[in-house]
Amino acid sequence: MSGFKTIHDHHHHFGWDNSLEPVLTVEPGAELELETIDSGGGQLNEASTAADVAKIDFSKVNPVTGPVYVEGAEPGDAVEVEILDFDESGWGWTGIIPGFGLLADEFTEPFMNISRYDEKRVVFQPGIELPTRPFPGTIGLALAEPGSHSVVPPRAQGGNLDVRDLTRGTKLWLPVAVPGALLSIGDTHAAQGDGEVCGTAVETAMTVRVRVNLVKGAGFANPRYEVTGAAASEPMPKGFYATTGVAPDLMDATKDAIRAMIDHLGKEYGLEPAMAYALCSVAVNLRISEVVDMPNWVVSAVLPKHIFV
Repeated sequence: MSGFKTIHDHHHHFGWDNSLEPVLTVEPGAELELETIDSGGGQLNEASTAADVAKIDFSKVNPVTGPVYVEGAEPGDAVEVEILDFDESGWGWTGIIPGFGLLADEFTEPFMNISRYDEKRVVFQPGIELPTRPFPGTIGLALAEPGSHSVVPPRAQGGNLDVRDLTRGTKLWLPVAVPGALLSIGDTHAAQGDGEVCGTAVETAMTVRVRVNLVKGAGFANPRYEVTGAAASEPMPKGFYATTGVAPDLMDATKDAIRAMIDHLGKEYGLEPAMAYALCSVAVNLRISEVVDMPNWVVSAVLPKHIFV
């Protein structure tokens, strides 16, 4: 695209490492087009099954495209990444990977669901359609610590944030830890619920267009982001149904809320537990409803009812 500097998906890496050579050096204000590979590292396709999920090579998951050196970026600054647009691939996968996810002890068998989507809707299953809401699950900068560090956990420099609001029109600020910042992006999703509870969203390859700027002396300890009114608006024309978890530990409350939602999806919509768990990951939004009334806290799991068509 005219005006955009393109980074192709063969320029990718599998860990944060500040010794990596940048594939591109840009001035603040540059507009970039980054081709990404899905979080499975291209190991899965539209015909993949649960058996293929079980065979995933974890050394090849969560590739990120980059890194990009931002001229003038120094520790204490923040790189501003404005999300401009996406070109989606049209299909994605949601898997349950044994040993991974909020309820890993309860869902021990591999599972796979293939979704197909366009710019407006994701067909998760016949009769279940989600609004397409693309975003990069992983977007971050190199760490100050030497060596290679896993892309899986989120960190102060960003990384695998899985913030579903980082869609078109959003600005994200990432704290710089090394000169040049070394920005990389990947793990693109067509749809996800807040929490991504089974460990995957609608995982898909995309091309991401961003504008990169620099805030000198920002002094941010962790990422911050800003969402436009248009991007923040999510109509729920049929309202929503919510389950809750109440416990003295927020993680326990979260698990209880999701267990209750899986039960509801089974009883109300006839979904098998694994399919219900996967649907929670791509469509149900977790909310911390209360953290002040000791000794118990409340977490809500919110199901938009309009996804059932």
